[in-house]
Order: sequence, then C-alpha cells, then structure tokens
Amino acid sequence: MSGQHARHAQSTRARPKAPAPAPADPAQAPTHPARKETSSPGGAKGGAGRVDLATEITASLVVFLVALPLCIGVAVASGVPAELGIISGVIGGLVVGAARGSTLQVSGPAAGLAALVAETVGEYGVAMLGVIVLGSGILQIVLGLVRLGRMFQAISLAVVQGMLAGIGLPLIFGQLYPMSDAKAPGTPLENIAGVPGLLADTLADPQAMTAALLGVVTIVLSFLWKKMPGPVKKIPAALVAVGIGIGVAALPGVDVKTLQVGNLLASVQVPGSEQLAGLADVGILTAILTFTVIASAESLFTAAAVDRMHSGPRTRYNAELVAQGAGNTVAGLLGALPITAVVARSSANVQAGAKTRISRTLHGLWLLAFALLLPQVLALIPISVLAGVLVHSGWKLFAPEEFPKMWRQDRGEFAVMTLTTLVIVATALLEGVLIGLAAGVVLAALRMSRTVIRQDLDGDDDVAQVVMAGNATFLRLPQVIEALEAAAASGRPRIRLDLTGVTHLDHACRNQVEEFTAQQRGLGTRVELLMPGQATTTASADPIEGTLMPPVPGPDAEWFYLDTGPVPDTYAHAYDHAYTERAPMVR
Repeated sequence: MSGQHARHAQSTRARPKAPAPAPADPAQAPTHPARKETSSPGGAKGGAGRVDLATEITASLVVFLVALPLCIGVAVASGVPAELGIISGVIGGLVVGAARGSTLQVSGPAAGLAALVAETVGEYGVAMLGVIVLGSGILQIVLGLVRLGRMFQAISLAVVQGMLAGIGLPLIFGQLYPMSDAKAPGTPLENIAGVPGLLADTLADPQAMTAALLGVVTIVLSFLWKKMPGPVKKIPAALVAVGIGIGVAALPGVDVKTLQVGNLLASVQVPGSEQLAGLADVGILTAILTFTVIASAESLFTAAAVDRMHSGPRTRYNAELVAQGAGNTVAGLLGALPITAVVARSSANVQAGAKTRISRTLHGLWLLAFALLLPQVLALIPISVLAGVLVHSGWKLFAPEEFPKMWRQDRGEFAVMTLTTLVIVATALLEGVLIGLAAGVVLAALRMSRTVIRQDLDGDDDVAQVVMAGNATFLRLPQVIEALEAAAASGRPRIRLDLTGVTHLDHACRNQVEEFTAQQRGLGTRVELLMPGQATTTASADPIEGTLMPPVPGPDAEWFYLDTGPVPDTYAHAYDHAYTERAPMVR
C-alpha cells in the first residue's frame, strides 16, 4: 500500500510539469479557445491570433498577382472572353472569400474545368454557360444545407488522382496549340494526334517559333523559379513570365497574338428567359450535374489539402460547399465561368502569411480595380505566355510521379487510377469519373468480400470438415460452392460446416449453405452446421480422436443439427470436455 501511495504522489507531483497534450488531429482541436484568442486585443496568448492587417494586405497582393494571369488563361482555354475569367476571379474573392467555411483557401476560375467548359461552350454556346453555372451553384447550396459536404470525401483517392490526371493531360496537349499561336483541332485525342504536325508548322514559321519560345520560357520559369535565391522567389513566376512576354511582344518585328480585352461590364450576360428554357434539355441538366460534382469535389479536396498547409481553423465542409454555391450562383447570374477553390492561389495565400479571410477577399477587390482601371495593360499580354502557365498547371494536375507511387503502394488502386485517366482522355470527364467510381466500388467489394475456407477432407476421421471465415458474399459464391461440393464428393458419412468465423454472411451464401445441407440430409448424409455467432475459444485438437476441432461456440451461437439421428457420442464427449455450458442444440 505504501508503494502505491508513493507512486500516486509521484505521478500527482509530476503532472503539473507535463505539457498539455496536443490533439492528434488539428480538426479535433477545441474551437472556442481559438475564437477567444482571435478576438483578444493582445497579450501572450492572444497575440498569436491577433490580426496583422499589413500582412493580410501583402498576402492579398501576392494572391492577386498569381490569380491575374490564371484567370485570363483559364478564360482563354475555356473558349470564352478573357473578361469572364476576371469576373469569376472577382466573385471568388468578394463573394466566396467573404463567406464562412474555409479561412485561407482562395477560389476562382479553375484550370481543371477549362476543358469541360470549352466543350460545353462549343456545344451550347456562351449564353447557356450562365444557366449551367447558375444551376450548379444552386445545387451546391442545397447539398451544403442538407449537410452532404463531407460526402465528397468518401471518394476513392485513386479516382480523384485519376480524375485530376485526366483533366491535366488534355489541358497540356490542348494548350500546346495556343502556345504556338495555332488553333487546337478539337477533342483530346485529336489534339494529341496533331502534335507532330503542330511541331512541323511551328518550326516553319518564325513568328510561331517566337510565341512557342515564350511559352517554353514560361514553363521553365514556373518549374524553376522557386529555386531562385533570396526574396526574388517570392514574386510569382507567372507574373515574371507575363512581364517578359510583354517586353518581347513590344520588340520591333515581333508579331505574336495578344489578348483581346473588352469592357468588363459589357461582357456580363445575364441569362434570359430563352436561356432558362434550356433547363428542359437533358443535355443541360447533365452538364449542371457534371459541373456540380466536379466543382464541389475539387473545392473540397483542395480544402483538405490547404488544411494540411497551416495550423489555423479547419474547413467546415458544409459551410464551404454553401459558399462555393453562392459564388457559382452569382457567377451564373453574370454569365461568368464556374468557380472552384484553387490550390495555386491558396498555397500562395498560406505562404504569404495570411491568417484570416481578409487577404482572399481583398484579392478580388484588386482584380476588379485592375480590370476597370488598367484594361489596356491586359491587351499587351501574349496568349502563348498564358498557355505556358496553363501547361504548367496541367502538368501539376497530371502529376506523373503519382502513377509509379500508386503502383508501389497498391496495384489495384493503380488500375482504377489509370482506367479513370484513360477513359476521361478518350471520352469525357463525366464518363471517366463514373467508370472510375464503378471500378473503385468493385475493387472495394472484392477486397471486403474475402472469404477464407479451410477444408479437412484427407484425414482418417469419417467427418468432412469445412471451416469458413471472413466476409461471405455473392462475389465469393463460386468459392463457397466449390468447397461444399468437394465435401460432398469426399464420400464421408458426416459433413461439418463451421461458419463461426464468418463476420458477414449475405443472403446468397446463406441460401446456398442451407440448400446444400438440406440436399445432403435428403441423401442420408449427417450434416452439422454452426452458423455465425460468438466463439469463446479458438480451434483446438479433439481430445478423443486427435482431429482438429472447430472454434467452440458461445451461448448465443446458432447451432443447427440437421440430422434425424442422435448426436454421435464421440463428438458430444469431445465438446463436453471443451466447455461446460453447451450451445443450444436444435434437431
């Protein structure tokens, strides 16, 4: 007793010196103290949460510089006027940025949706884009209000990576053409097949060669700029590339294509009754559903990635989905591009030291002011530079290093990831995602339906024993039938079926087992069937005959004796030795 008291006193004295344990998951950290620190005027604890307005403004300018070329480039890649990309960027800042949900992730027109938007615009026209984006925004708000935001996290990572790769690969090949001041043939497969001809045409045209070199320089800068020494690397690579492109385009004798920028307010196209009537078209409804799923998934996956970049408040997924829906609703009413959260802008925001929503909201204000006050500057930007920025974005989406990594980790998931990518490239985004999801579900079902079957058919005993464990579902029915038929073909007078190790027995397998036992009983074979239940011991040797016995069932196990004759004395005696309270016997 004295030793116990001493140990208790020692642990009590040591307890105040130990630091408070940190939560394993930042998302599970208590939120009330964080709110209290943020609103505090200062102090030792409150200083960490105090808003530094100068840092927020600086971060907003950094995000603005990253977002400006991306907004314009996405619009050009989507086949719509550049002004619509800027409008979506402004909405992503002023509407989504001011809403509650995520704190640091930044929204705007996304490169991942450029190919889908271009396909939709080509089929239905720019006027119908607003209706589709509007419908997607309303649907996102509904999904967020019914708290289905976290549902998008229940998607296989292989499908997500395959979807991103399937978006990135067509984006790369599609932007090779405007990078050389040429027009893309059309579908991703056509764009890929036309690359040799594009290369030949570019080498034969000095102006196209100049434009292509500007695009190549942009790509190289995008990859290597972060390795620059000192504070220079803090300048966005895309902005540096745009500056170089403007300078080269201004040289005498250089004739590369530049942006054609019009009036920002004049580009707004509010959907009218004629466009709203298109909601009766099945194709329009399918496009709305596709935009909703892809935009929501990309935004929420980005939120998860951004949460890993900082230790601040975690994203509230349902609220963030409502915020994204609100942004897309406004964008649809103005006829602009769809909005998602974007990794490039969000990571720039985090790295710039932002702590609140102020920075991402202000970046929308800078976009609006620049487009209204300095539109002539936008007209100096070469299109090939913006195409180079998007080629780099497409490469990051494609992420080729993820394929060998997935191969090493899980070859089944690698097959799902590759299938999703190939189907998206060969057909369309929706078809590829649906097929990828189906393949992921089949893979999960096969893996969850692992049934271990052990048979004892070669011993000297007169019992053919079949022991099953795991999940017995219809997917493993051929394996179950094979084991049962082997037991029947052994010619033993008794068959023992032990299913106590089965954690899930679906209707198909249960029905097969019961039909087998009834059939064998009709043929005069004695069948002993132990259904899934609680087992109290593991398999052990038969104390009488030395044979392997099945796990001893607990009192709640179902024990069915499908015989009309008495229980064999040897078998009963063995179980009497194994436990005292026997499971109920039903004859």
